[in-house]
Amino acid sequence: MLIDSHQHFWKLDNKFYHWLSPKQTVLYRDYCPEQLLPHLKDLQINKTILVQAADTVFETDMLLKIFEKYEFIAGVVGWIDLESEHFVDVYERLKKHRGFIGVRPMLQDLVDDDWILRPAVLKNIEQLVKDDFPIDLLIFPRHLPVIIQLLEWFPGLRAVINHIAKPDIGKELLQPYGDYIEKVASFPNVMCKLSGLITQSKQPFNISDIRRYVHHVIKVFGTDSVMFGSDWPVCLLAGSYQDVYNVLLEALPTNLSYKEKEAIFAGNANKFYKLNLL
Repeated sequence: MLIDSHQHFWKLDNKFYHWLSPKQTVLYRDYCPEQLLPHLKDLQINKTILVQAADTVFETDMLLKIFEKYEFIAGVVGWIDLESEHFVDVYERLKKHRGFIGVRPMLQDLVDDDWILRPAVLKNIEQLVKDDFPIDLLIFPRHLPVIIQLLEWFPGLRAVINHIAKPDIGKELLQPYGDYIEKVASFPNVMCKLSGLITQSKQPFNISDIRRYVHHVIKVFGTDSVMFGSDWPVCLLAGSYQDVYNVLLEALPTNLSYKEKEAIFAGNANKFYKLNLL
């Protein structure tokens, strides 16, 4: 069993992808399941986690319909307005769908870096904590102190850092990022996605630069709290799906056991999202 913990689909006709423009070159086109399937077959990847890419529930409902059609999709991480007074109503509706396995606020796109600490947001996150329901955190390194505050408030929150928090791998700036991510890793229910690595590197991507960050993240989180994610099709800005997979394999510590690699490429995503696949 191999699980890709992070991939997307979109169609340009759906106008809610406000971040997409012709400037995104290769990304400015439709990306659908039929385009991903050959890559999964080549690498024998069995399941994927389909993650939202628009800040609207309409897209989440659309992704859940795709989930119903394609067996390789293990679940959908959707979007709900965590600041809305109607959050609980929408959340309870989506939770009735067996494909809804997580929620992701798009924190990196918000003007207010402290948004997730607003009282209304904290009130709704409390519901996630009560239900032990997963939250994906799409952030930059500057958000890490805020996330630490959030986790101090809710130490039991089941959270996963997307794309290792997008450090500037190209500039090799390990600090203060390294200390902040280590603090985040100290919370028991937090994991980290080893994804977005080639796009955060200088171009063309450099495996030795990437390896430095991968080793640090694995050191602080442990092999039982990190997971492989392709970030397809965003990864196409820097390389192919196969590049993402092969780079991570090459960047991993050489002393990892088969069991540890199995956890990184399947077991941890299965555990975090409660997929019951293994």
